[in-house]
Amino acid sequence: MQSTIRIVCAALIIQILCFNASFADQSCPPEGQNKESLLQLRQDGFSLDDDAQRNQLAISLTACLSDPDPAIRDGVVYEGLAHWMRAGQLSDPTLQSLLEISLEKLAGESDSGGFEKPFSVLVLSEVVRTDRLDPWMTVEQRSVVVAAAAEYLASITDYRGFSDDDGWRHGVAHASDLVLQLDLNEAIDDSALKVLMDAVAVQISPQVTHFYIYGEPGRLARSVFYAWRRGIVDEEFWNRWFEKLARPEPLEAWGESFSSQEGLAKRHNTLGFLLALHLNAVFAEDEVLADQVMGTITAILGG
Repeated sequence: MQSTIRIVCAALIIQILCFNASFADQSCPPEGQNKESLLQLRQDGFSLDDDAQRNQLAISLTACLSDPDPAIRDGVVYEGLAHWMRAGQLSDPTLQSLLEISLEKLAGESDSGGFEKPFSVLVLSEVVRTDRLDPWMTVEQRSVVVAAAAEYLASITDYRGFSDDDGWRHGVAHASDLVLQLDLNEAIDDSALKVLMDAVAVQISPQVTHFYIYGEPGRLARSVFYAWRRGIVDEEFWNRWFEKLARPEPLEAWGESFSSQEGLAKRHNTLGFLLALHLNAVFAEDEVLADQVMGTITAILGG
């Protein structure tokens, strides 16, 4: 599943971006920093007056996306990068580098702790958000991100969410956040949205016996809701998409779901997603989507 990401990322690197090799050897904590200084940076609201220092540190911090300490990985790296991007405090070359580094990490062969890919995709969602609000990516770059997002989301097999010791991993939810940002980008066309929605469908109810308990159905539902709201994906696609979601496979019928952990997980996850999506539709007063979702729920409950 990772081959597509590697291919498209290689094309991006060679044809579009000029990767600075010095970034590849960054250590965590970055040179000149330690855990205490990084935590102090967070305490200071990520305030750095020196533009050059801020941009260099932003790139260097990506080496800590796999840090096992959630106070660093999540509290400093993700929060800091998101803060600077949302405040418009990172330069275009830095955004380009963050794009490339995030894609490189998603394409990596291993993620032993299970942290690097989920947090790389979360950082990538913030990078994509900057392009949504003030376009700077090329058509080719957006195509690469769509392919990488779909490939990563569909390939997730690590469903760990939160632990008191490790903090968050949350790959499905983080990948859904990236899909959401792509949904909202008017430069993303209907064919790309279909690719993303097919990837979402893979994770609504995982092939393994797993019960979502960390809010994943809501995040997945939000990504589908905003793709629907774009109004550019044809009705035929959506009808097929919901019809497939209503099927009980690998069960013969939904009524069998009460007889196994596998069946109960499928029922739990699918209905959790549909109820979250229905709630989005009701709040948005979207009667068409609400009816579509309720029809699917009725098919499951009656099966």
